[in-house]
Amino acid sequence: MIKVNFIKKDQDIIGFTSKGHAGYGEHGNDVICAAVSVLIINTVNAIESFTPDSFHIDENEKEGLITIKFNNKVSKETKLLLDTLILGLNGIESEYGTQYIQVSFKEV
Repeated sequence: MIKVNFIKKDQDIIGFTSKGHAGYGEHGNDVICAAVSVLIINTVNAIESFTPDSFHIDENEKEGLITIKFNNKVSKETKLLLDTLILGLNGIESEYGTQYIQVSFKEV
């Protein structure tokens, strides 16, 4: 299962972690893993290319782990990109079920 956890402080997202593999299909042919990967990678690339926001990234491909921590409060552009990421992830969760992906939020 893929678990995506968004970390919030004062209602603002300050980072997120995605960990695990969906287990929906064979390794290399899992549409859920592919969809989640594309959404996350595209969001990270867009934030890096089109916003002034900086972040720290840790990843471990074998474990299906990626952690993003923003260095400062994020811009409205990054908020929009994160909202679209959440929309896409929630859509996958609704379509395929929580046995494959779970999206959660934690206030710190």
